[in-house]
Amino acid sequence: MITFTVEDRDGEQKPVEVPEGISLSLMEVLKASDYNILATCGGMALCATCHVQVVNGFDNLPPAQDLELDMLDTLPDADSDSRLACQIRVDEAVEGALFRIKSEEPS
Repeated sequence: MITFTVEDRDGEQKPVEVPEGISLSLMEVLKASDYNILATCGGMALCATCHVQVVNGFDNLPPAQDLELDMLDTLPDADSDSRLACQIRVDEAVEGALFRIKSEEPS
């Protein structure tokens, strides 16, 4: 099992467990775990509606690619520890990480 923690917009933290080898993005896991994120573009790094802050474990993740960095540059609240959940694969690199949902809540 891969275990990481998600902090929602209200500051509530909950552990999330995902079987190893599931080959999903963090965005897909968040949506399947009933977190309220838009993910408008469906994981193509074109909308930034799955913006997360990597509070713990940032250095364990593969670096962001240019398309993701370009999209993060459009966000007023993006910081050096920001990522798009659609671009993070859930594998052993996210073990023990803490992700804070930063994207706007869908209306």
